[in-house]
Amino acid sequence: MTLKTAGIQIPFHRADLGEEEIAAVTEVIRSGWLTMGPKTIQFEEEFARYVNAPHAVAVSSCTAALHLALDAIGLRPGDEVLVPTTTFTATAEVMTYLGCRPVFVDVDPETLNIDPRDAEQRITSRTRAIIPVHLAGQPCDMSEIHALAEQRNLRVIEDAAHALPAAYRGKPVGSLSEFTAFSFYATKTLTTGEGGMITTENATAADRMRMMRLHGIERDGWKRYTAEGSWHYAIHEAGYKYNFTDLQAALGLVQLRKCDAMWQARRHIAERYTRAFQAAEGLQPPIVRKDRQGSWHLYVLRLNLEKLAISRNQFIDQLAQRGIGASVHFIPLHLQPYYQREFGYRPGDFPNAESQYVRSISLPIYPTMSEEEVEQVIDAVTSMANHAMRPSPVGQHATAPTA
Repeated sequence: MTLKTAGIQIPFHRADLGEEEIAAVTEVIRSGWLTMGPKTIQFEEEFARYVNAPHAVAVSSCTAALHLALDAIGLRPGDEVLVPTTTFTATAEVMTYLGCRPVFVDVDPETLNIDPRDAEQRITSRTRAIIPVHLAGQPCDMSEIHALAEQRNLRVIEDAAHALPAAYRGKPVGSLSEFTAFSFYATKTLTTGEGGMITTENATAADRMRMMRLHGIERDGWKRYTAEGSWHYAIHEAGYKYNFTDLQAALGLVQLRKCDAMWQARRHIAERYTRAFQAAEGLQPPIVRKDRQGSWHLYVLRLNLEKLAISRNQFIDQLAQRGIGASVHFIPLHLQPYYQREFGYRPGDFPNAESQYVRSISLPIYPTMSEEEVEQVIDAVTSMANHAMRPSPVGQHATAPTA
């Protein structure tokens, strides 16, 4: 998928798909088996090995993965789940499917990830779980989150929609917590068009999620149309239509084998961006903490608005005029009409999230960007920031920020 609008020469995203993916999908079509089947099982097994997880369950989206994980821990109406306000709506909406309340948490102003100290202040007798979101692909402070969860008897479900491949203190995201949900949406670091995966160390939960992804039918119900299966099947629960397909798995298997190379390409672009932007007084490049490896799904640049005579929105508009697509991740959920109406959230509730949102821009970063395209983005961003600098007060001289 290419996210491209009229006049944009460098889109915000361009998927890294080629002849290998075409050949793999063609093979599945010729096999005659299109829906969930042996390719899906193979993809689950290879993905589990890649992230060093005991179990992996392929599903129709990361949203479905989060929903199945919440179902697996037995959430009940009235329960509460902690979630950062800076995330996509799917992270919070899934708990409403079960009649639960999303309890928003402010973010760390440096990483934009959930702040464990703020999370602790929001725990009540009804809190059952916490969902840390690895924003842009940088892992959260998982040691602090796990310590809090153990102390307060909370389940941990990581939203790793952005975080493949990523690692925290040498361990891959996907092997850190009881549950981890991944996204294979069109813009993600590994894409199957749509789709997701849930990894877990909990064998009982894995069996339930396999059953619940296909209408509550016994876990191998997909085999009923194969020589190994039977027309007879048993429905054990009222489940969901969340299954993956072999067409998607064919894409996923090729993408998984390219995953390290695609990450290296994104990291190279991120390093070029950071070297260029850290010398500009009006710009703040992202900081990745030393004990973790980010996936660089997004490159979130922040504007030092107090030094610029331009707003974030104007900056994005001017980038578009120069042919460069950009985006924002994310509008904090407590500012959205639904969450204000249903749960009473208001502007001002989460000051860190709001102050960082108004100055954040996500720049293009994907493996198929050429060196010339990367340089074009760098030239546009730096020249615009330098041109928009406010005059220094009389008698003062601007100095470049230190690392």
